Amino acid sequence: MSNNNDIKNRLKTFITETFLVGNENESLNDSDSFMQTGIIDSTGVLELASFIEQEYKFTIEDDEMTPGNLDSINNLANFISRKIG
Repeated sequence: MSNNNDIKNRLKTFITETFLVGNENESLNDSDSFMQTGIIDSTGVLELASFIEQEYKFTIEDDEMTPGNLDSINNLANFISRKIG
């Protein structure tokens, strides 16, 4: 089972490699909103959700596709921890 810091590190790596290509110097804080900062758009959220489902072996239900679950590193890590906990 992954701890919260492991989850955050894996998410940061994926997001940096997938969405910040060429902008590696851009800082990504754990509480930054992906949508508000323009890091991830609505299509990117689907790609992120697919990665999470494959990486952590669970399905994200339609009603779980909310900013409260998916719009920052902190929100994602807490959501994943609840799902796999």
